[in-house]
Amino acid sequence: MKLEILVSAVNEDVDTLAERMNLQADAIIVNQCGENTYREYSYQDHRIRCYSFAERGVGLSRNNCLMRAQGDICLFADEDIIYRPGAVRAIEAEFEKNPDADMILFNMDVPEDRATYHIDGYGRVRWYNCGRYPTYSFAARTEKLREANIAFSLLFGGGARYSNGEDSLFLAECIRKGLKVYKAPVTIGKENGRPSTWFHGYNEKFFYDRGVLYHFLYRKAAFLMALRFLYKQKDVMCKEFSFREAFALMRRGIRMEKGAGQE
Repeated sequence: MKLEILVSAVNEDVDTLAERMNLQADAIIVNQCGENTYREYSYQDHRIRCYSFAERGVGLSRNNCLMRAQGDICLFADEDIIYRPGAVRAIEAEFEKNPDADMILFNMDVPEDRATYHIDGYGRVRWYNCGRYPTYSFAARTEKLREANIAFSLLFGGGARYSNGEDSLFLAECIRKGLKVYKAPVTIGKENGRPSTWFHGYNEKFFYDRGVLYHFLYRKAAFLMALRFLYKQKDVMCKEFSFREAFALMRRGIRMEKGAGQE
């Protein structure tokens, strides 16, 4: 079993990134910057392939990684992840223990104000609880993704039209297309805190874009899931806008009505 790490980066020094991230396997780095170049080097006997593209969009970056992946297992990553010693072996061990798994989600230590999930035990991930896991928690069997023709949305995430959610949509598509997705209470690294590329407060665009995301993510259950989301987060999110106003914006997003949150 061969694992390969797929790193999405923006304006990075690719020559030092493998060391800074403590990459412990072959890797592909897609660096979105101001030029189109390719270089390759070896880090601790691992092959590091670096593609620089003059473009933007995290979904596009991850698709560029995925289409070039050669490993049996692909582990998605961002430039600000630092892996624990033994992380790759720990991931491989989970797939060996669970040959039925097409995809396994792992824990990552993150700053408290950025935490959206924590895995406390083993289990399956279903469509109704897949909306909180970031892409850097994903490890998947590469061929299973290709057989199901799964890719990242180009509409959502940093550099795209709508704020975020490309990770949730990818995971939901995996589940809808029959991939068996599991979670494991294994921590593989940490995220260094950095300013968000898309979050600028709980403003009109935030709620509208979240509604559009729920339109694609939850389909017929979108309105119910929007109410659930706002109710759970109302003390944090419903300050500039009331609960009713926030839901109205999400409702417009779910219906994809033009005007709210649009530039």
